[in-house]
Amino acid sequence: MTYNPDLEPVRPGDTVVRETVVTRDPANDTVETVVVRESNTGWWVAGILGGLVLIAVLWILFSRSTGPTTDDALLEAQAEAAAAQAQVDQAVIAGQVAGAQASVDIARADAARSSAEAARAEAEARTAEAQAAEPVVIERSAPAPAPAVISPTAPQN
Repeated sequence: MTYNPDLEPVRPGDTVVRETVVTRDPANDTVETVVVRESNTGWWVAGILGGLVLIAVLWILFSRSTGPTTDDALLEAQAEAAAAQAQVDQAVIAGQVAGAQASVDIARADAARSSAEAARAEAEARTAEAQAAEPVVIERSAPAPAPAVISPTAPQN
């Protein structure tokens, strides 16, 4: 049976050899064998860094302040919005009333102007009619006045 280190389970305390380096020193004519053991240090460093990043992300997410998301704040915001809408509606109604009042004032002014124009036109028509008609001459015989008697003793009026 052959030994394959990749297939055999590794028990704690076993030395796992992944690479063997053999060097020769020509001056001493010696062979040096260096055994490189497997190390999990890189994985430990990566795991610790990943954990720190995870903690930092969670810290950022949970430490930022959240705005008022309670039901009371929502109800207050809705009440403020309703009040603002009521003010807008009142302003619109006030504008419509002012516009209607202005229209009534304009109509009254138009009626007064029309009445004045009608009176002027009527007067002009009467004047034109009077000027167009032939003059009327009324002749009537008047009795002759009685002769006046003047006496020195008569009362003077």
